[in-house]
Formats: sequence, structure tokens, C-alpha cells
Amino acid sequence: MDPAAEHATRDIADVPAVEIVSTAALHLMSAAAVQLGLAEDLAEHRDLDEARTLIDALAGLVTAGAPRLGHHHALPLRDGLRSLQLAFREASEVPDPPGEAPGERLTGAVSPA
Repeated sequence: MDPAAEHATRDIADVPAVEIVSTAALHLMSAAAVQLGLAEDLAEHRDLDEARTLIDALAGLVTAGAPRLGHHHALPLRDGLRSLQLAFREASEVPDPPGEAPGERLTGAVSPA
């Protein structure tokens, strides 16, 4: 293994799993927000199909990881996921039936509270 790759491998070994999962979730959240047109300067780039894929992936990550992350770390990820799911519902011209919107297969139906 070349020295740079070995160094990178050692560095990643020192990062706690909760940080890796949280970072991955934040990347998915950010990308989904952009695809939903929530970024002020990128609203014209809305692509709900892409947003659906990203929200589904985020729901899988959060649902699978939450029990191991603990409440303190999982709660903001769940809140972010729910916000994106609600934003998707609002952006959709033809809403999905309850339980069939992005991520709802894993989280259950989401509605404004």
C-alpha cells in the first residue's frame, strides 16, 4: 500500500462511526435540499426524482443507524429527514399516497403536525 493510502486508512480508522454516519447523512440532506429547490440560488435546479432517491437513501441510513447512534445523535437526523419529507410533499404537484412518499416505507407516513 502506498504511504498516502496507508495514512488515509489510518485517519479513517480514528474517526468514530457516529461521525461517519452523521457526515454521510448531512451530505444526503444537503443534496436532497438542493434537488428540492430549497437552496436560494439553485431553485431552478429542482429535480424531484433525484430528491426522492436521496431521501430514500437518507431514510435507510437514519433508520438503520439510529439505534446505534443514540437519541442525542439520531434526533437531529430524524428531524432533518422529516423536514425533507414534508418539503417533498409540498413540492410535489401530485402527492404520493400516505406511506408511499420518499422514505415513508421506512419511517411511516409523514404529515405536518
